[in-house]
Amino acid sequence: MGYLEILFVVVIVIVSIFIFLKSNRNMRNSFSSELFIAFLVIYFILMVGFAIIYFLMSEIGFTVLSDMSLQYGSALDRFLRSFYFSGVTLMTVGYGDIYPIGVARFVSLIEAAVGYLLPAAFLYKLIK
Repeated sequence: MGYLEILFVVVIVIVSIFIFLKSNRNMRNSFSSELFIAFLVIYFILMVGFAIIYFLMSEIGFTVLSDMSLQYGSALDRFLRSFYFSGVTLMTVGYGDIYPIGVARFVSLIEAAVGYLLPAAFLYKLIK
């Protein structure tokens, strides 16, 4: 059942990115507060989406983080740790206190790439 939830979240994240990148001719050649808010909402959706993926991966039985912090504690505490790791990864900050292991390395690599490329897409859309 956990794989189905991960697939569902991945679809939501991908659809969110495509909605953001979809051309909207009314927002061209000027700073748009609507576009900026959409950018922030997309970032938040991505952060929560990847946090859910990490959380569900740990629920299935994968070891996701180096400190094993997703293996113990309440569900809320484990989700908040997933959210923290997702935020640090998406914004490519990488504090160094935790790092992904196993299959989560690939997932975090994708998240970091999206987090790195999304601001460029935002600027491109803004000046296009």
